[in-house]
Parts: sequence; C-alpha cells; structure tokens
Amino acid sequence: MKMKFGILSSAVIATALALTGCAGANNAASTDPGAASSKVNVTVSAYPLQFLAERIIGTAGTVTNLTAPGQEPHDLELSAKQIAEMSSTDALFYIANFQAAVDEAIKTSPPKIAVDVSSGLTLLTAGEDGADSGGELPATAIDPHIWLSPANMATMAHTMSAALSTAKPELAATFQTNTDKLVADLTGLKDSFTTGLKTCDRTQFITSHAAFGYLAHEFGLTQVPIAGLDPTEEPTAARIAAVQALAKKYGVTTIFFETLVSNAVAKSIAGDLGLKAAVLDPIEGITPTSAGTDYIQVMQSNLTALQEANGCK
Repeated sequence: MKMKFGILSSAVIATALALTGCAGANNAASTDPGAASSKVNVTVSAYPLQFLAERIIGTAGTVTNLTAPGQEPHDLELSAKQIAEMSSTDALFYIANFQAAVDEAIKTSPPKIAVDVSSGLTLLTAGEDGADSGGELPATAIDPHIWLSPANMATMAHTMSAALSTAKPELAATFQTNTDKLVADLTGLKDSFTTGLKTCDRTQFITSHAAFGYLAHEFGLTQVPIAGLDPTEEPTAARIAAVQALAKKYGVTTIFFETLVSNAVAKSIAGDLGLKAAVLDPIEGITPTSAGTDYIQVMQSNLTALQEANGCK
C-alpha cells in the first residue's frame, strides 16, 4: 500500500506553536472565563466523525472538520492555523494511522483531549476484511475505513460521548440523550442492511478502492477492489486484468466508482465488459453530488445500489 500523506514542515509547526501561544494569551486576558462553559468546541479529522459529533452535541456546541468538503481525506495537509486551533479545542476526534498529518500534529501540539475513535474496535487487515484483492494488498495493512460498519459507528458514538462528557460534565445528560437517539438510528441502519442483503444472487461487488472491507465483513459480502486502501493508488495492468476476470467469474453486473476520486478506471473496466457503472460512496465527505445530506442517507443509497447490483430480493 502506498499512502500519500502531507508531512508537516518545521516552519508550519513553528508557526502553529506561535499561534497557539497567542491564543493562550488572549484566553488568559478574557474578563469572563466562564462565558463559554455551557458550550463545547470540538474538532474532528474527517466527515464520518463530524456526523457523529454533530448528532451527539446538537445545539450544545460547534464542530470543526479539518477535512474540507470535497477534499480527499487520505491526503489531508494541515495549515498552521488548523494546528493551532487543534491545540485549543475542547476535544479532538481522529482515526489513528489514517491521516498522518493529524497524527503528527497531535504529537507536536497536543490538544486538551485527543481521542482515537478506533480504540475499542476490532480492526481488520487487508487479509481479513472480506476483500478478494488478488494478493495485491499487504496482508498486514490495517483498513482504516472503520465507519462503513454501522455497528462500529455505534461504538464510536459511545466513545465520543464519553469523552465529551469528560470535557464538559455539565452537558453530559444532553450528550447521552443525543447519543441514545443516534445509536438507535445506526441500529436501524444496520438492520436495514441485514434484511436488505439477506437473499441475493451474488455476494461479490467490485469497487474503485478497498474501502468497504468493514461493510463486507459485517454483512457477509466480498469486495473486489480495483485499487488498494489508498484511493489515489494507480492499479497495475495485472490488477485490472484480474478484476476483469473476477467480474466474469462472479457474474457481476456493476462496477462501482466513488465521488471524490477519478472514476476513469472503473468506467473503463465497465465499458470493456459491457457492465453498468454506478456510485458506491465510501462517505469520506459530503458534497452537492452526494446521494444524501448525511451519513445515514448516503449509506441507505449504498444499500440500494448493492441490492440492485447483486440481485437482492
């Protein structure tokens, strides 16, 4: 796996530390240090965590996403301003070893509370995540796309709620109420997938990159990724040929592509084989072209796409 991540320069780090010092001085000069005590300010590293944080917090605070809408999160680079803001946020939520720039910034400018939401989850490697990768993915490569399992999202919601209650104990009841509603919605989503994918003509599906391992693992499917865990990775000619052979072997009807990276290879394979090309969204960000306005809506669209492609009754 070839991950392409932004590396923080010493100049960016130094600027961030200077900005952090200025922010600290401004906070110290405040005449009303308790004015914002009833609100929580949270930073997240990617959209799925933004969705969870916004649902848990509700109107009790604000959520800042380090990854801009439409930006591919694997390649995130941080500005000095973002790093400085990270250090002053009430809590930072991230996925360790997913965005190297975030991991590095936490070390150089630690936030008050930094929570790796993958803690407590069973992490899958490329050899365990339901993928037919043709041996092209390192067997020990950890799949970071934990959010594509509704069950994982429910666990992550509880993890985030507990951390937020530590940051703002006076808002703990609000966080718990909102988390209970969120988990109920995620449980309903999981039940929809379980029922909707129970009886299908096939369980294999072909995707642009290996993002859907947790979804495949949870619902008894097999993903056939064109590229590896990094969506910017170019598949080899041998891999493309292997995917074409697997498409014929499994009798797939659809080659899935996604919204934030090039769909050229997926559409080319579909065209060569006379198959349909359709979106299966890894939900790494919400844009105006997304099939929904939030995680649950887009996941429901993904379910419909899988049912249509796999002949589910």
